[in-house]
Amino acid sequence: RERPTHPARPALAWAHGADLPYLGGTVRLCVVARGQTPESPEGVQLLPLSLPPDASAVQVREAAEAWFKKQARALFEARLQHFAPQLGVRYQRLSLSSARTRWGSARTDGHIRLNWRLIHLPLAQIDYVVVHELAHLRVMDHSPRFWDTVGGVMPDYRERRQQLRQSALATPED
Repeated sequence: RERPTHPARPALAWAHGADLPYLGGTVRLCVVARGQTPESPEGVQLLPLSLPPDASAVQVREAAEAWFKKQARALFEARLQHFAPQLGVRYQRLSLSSARTRWGSARTDGHIRLNWRLIHLPLAQIDYVVVHELAHLRVMDHSPRFWDTVGGVMPDYRERRQQLRQSALATPED
């Protein structure tokens, strides 16, 4: 199981115009009235939220988290479907986690749990966690056989693992 570390990181601002981490880059929060379409500055990806102009930071955070979770579920499903055949395994179910101490977990019954906050990190790090958890469906420990299984699909897993350990995981309470 990969466990997140929490190096010092800036607090997230849950307000219109805030830039939030997304897939290793950023997405800008854009609070707009229902039915309005925001204009995106060139090169800026927007996360439009239909909320009242006086929405609280809690309302903005909850709406933004719902969007991130939706994106996470779709991406994680796609990555699981991509890597499972390469590892010769079948997962049965994906659940999103909000764990503070784990990036993911795998059970012998094929249930994979992935921390939705991985959506803030680059795809290479997300893929490492996906492969790591799928590899547990073949080897349920961290023996040399397990790491050989991971390496068979992802030869650069050591570098990705190190990058993951050095990443700042954004959390809603920040």
